[in-house]
Amino acid sequence: MANAAAPAAEGNRVRLMFDQGQTVLAEPMAARLTGLIKSLKADEARRVQLLAYAAAPGGDASNGSKARRLSLSRALSVRAYLMGQGVRSTRMDVRALGDRAESGPANRVDVVIVTR
Repeated sequence: MANAAAPAAEGNRVRLMFDQGQTVLAEPMAARLTGLIKSLKADEARRVQLLAYAAAPGGDASNGSKARRLSLSRALSVRAYLMGQGVRSTRMDVRALGDRAESGPANRVDVVIVTR
């Protein structure tokens, strides 16, 4: 599809690591978003995807819904920060993926710029 969002260059991706159970975007993590925010402000055609993951509490796979809620809280924390920095919410896609991380660490939010 010509209109499908395609990931931008690798430099347009930031991985934010969270401690188990943590949902608040800490200042050191927020500081890592500075370049990404500048890139978004420089080109209105760019959007951002927030791909949030969380390990199931206690490592129990039956807690998938808790993991999904935790990942959503993380994504919304990052979204609120980006909005506070002037990025419109209409340019953000939030995906709370819970414990469905195919690769990489489980407790993270991947912030990815995509170009339409």
